[in-house]
Amino acid sequence: MITQALFRALDKKAIWLVAILLLVAILVPLSNLVLPDGHPLHLPNYAIPLLGKYLTFAMLALALDLVWGYCGILSLGHGAFFAIGGYAMGMYLMRQIGTRGVYANPILPDFMVFLNWKELPWYWYGMDNFWFAMLMVIVVPGLLAFVFGFLAFRSRVTGVYLSIITQAMTYALLLAFFRNDMGFGGNNGLTDFKDILGASVQDTGTRSALFAASAIALALAVLVCSMIVNSKLGKVMVAVRDAESRTRFLGYRVEYVKLFAFVVSAIIAGIAGALYVPQVGIINPSEFEPANSIEVVIWTAVGGRGTIVGPILGGILVNVGKSYFTGAFPEYWLFALGALFVVTTLFLPKGIVGLIGQYRAATTKREQQDRDAPTPMQVEAGVDPEPKPAE
Repeated sequence: MITQALFRALDKKAIWLVAILLLVAILVPLSNLVLPDGHPLHLPNYAIPLLGKYLTFAMLALALDLVWGYCGILSLGHGAFFAIGGYAMGMYLMRQIGTRGVYANPILPDFMVFLNWKELPWYWYGMDNFWFAMLMVIVVPGLLAFVFGFLAFRSRVTGVYLSIITQAMTYALLLAFFRNDMGFGGNNGLTDFKDILGASVQDTGTRSALFAASAIALALAVLVCSMIVNSKLGKVMVAVRDAESRTRFLGYRVEYVKLFAFVVSAIIAGIAGALYVPQVGIINPSEFEPANSIEVVIWTAVGGRGTIVGPILGGILVNVGKSYFTGAFPEYWLFALGALFVVTTLFLPKGIVGLIGQYRAATTKREQQDRDAPTPMQVEAGVDPEPKPAE
């Protein structure tokens, strides 16, 4: 059964996308580690974590697209799942500092010593183990999404009301993580990381490995999402998106379909956050900002929701533009982002991928019309062209 689902998921677009991501996971680190500095294809050290950050954002956009593009759930709180996964990874990285911190405490992180904490909070236990921390990266966002989704979908909260509730959830977490007594570093968050799996996070080899892990994780996320949307469940998800009441009247448990998509999406977002943190070197409550979740919606809309390629393309392109504009014209970036969303909504409702699809369809139609048109000799002779058999 798993093999059949895998083959169904491997349509042409998914195969090409996974192959490209795996190729990128190999070639980009090699261009940094193997090629000399003067080589035209050499990537500098600073570019590797930057590109890795773009891939994690693309993974976050893909996670949102699974629930918004295919299930019709416009979540304005996916930044929360991203941030929770990031905090789980940050807790592991903080436990690896040990006596190398400012206060040289082997157990407590520096901010806990500064705040006169005497012992480690219970929810920090086990976070010094990498595999336990990675389990928490999956379990905590998934559990939060399960509880929230079960209550919301069972109550049949939909549309703008659900979007507002997800945004309220994100804002509540933002306020909670700002508190020093929560045990997550307060306003400053978690930073000053040293090692991951015994390797320095500042080492070029470690950065390249993290980039490769981000590309591979994105490829796996593409495979999982493709398996879901190309299955029978995926068809039901689209039916829920287009006609929820009719799908419910046909006997499907709509709330369970939504809940499944929401939980899987949250887990993918949490993994993206965990890969994001060691590459940027910090995680703080600003990641819970509702504006960040709204930005993810813009990435997905620009690329093209309801597709696998679209959100990845949108997440990368918009963030590349953000890196440029915030450096060259920082005061105009928010205006440009708002204008981009308005233009996409009015003129590109299907995003970049939809625009490409429309262009290809128009080109194919024009070529078909050219083939069916009578030749000059047929026009002069007054003979109608022979109808061609359907392909």
